[in-house]
Amino acid sequence: MRYPASEKLEIIRLVEGSHLPTTRTLGKLGIPRTTFYRWYDRYLSGGPEALEDRSPKPSRVWNRIPEPVREKIKDLALKESDLSPRELAVRFTDTEKYFVSEASAYRILKSYDLITSPAYVVLSAADEFHDKTTRPNQLWQTDFTYLKVIGWGWFYLSTILDDYSRYIIAWKLCTTRSRAM
Repeated sequence: MRYPASEKLEIIRLVEGSHLPTTRTLGKLGIPRTTFYRWYDRYLSGGPEALEDRSPKPSRVWNRIPEPVREKIKDLALKESDLSPRELAVRFTDTEKYFVSEASAYRILKSYDLITSPAYVVLSAADEFHDKTTRPNQLWQTDFTYLKVIGWGWFYLSTILDDYSRYIIAWKLCTTRSRAM
């Protein structure tokens, strides 16, 4: 439960003015000792204003790439526009002696809007062939299956299937892959 600064100050004054030991007073109030002493240390060092809730966000992230380095990466990307983020990270690490991962290079380029989405067309698989077979032996399909038989080892099955009739025309079962192919 979060307490407003006024309640924290009231609890501190109550504990200071209590004739009971601090631990016992805090037990009756239901306040953990560590929480009280954190509030009390802040109160002693900064007064009642220090009891206000602070932002849980850290002031600085420990592993953030500094802004001057980010600018150097951006400048290198603009100068060498044909490099991918991976190549850019390697080139930057080699030339500047400052390690930057591929993912970091990608995020930096994306933050500067220097990543273009690839130009590709999404194709979906069809439910059936456009050019259907109309007679046997017009189209054959092949498949290789690996089978593990406990106590015997691996077996390799190769099959040839007629697309029209869906019959297996030929098959071969071998104990080595080289013979199955």
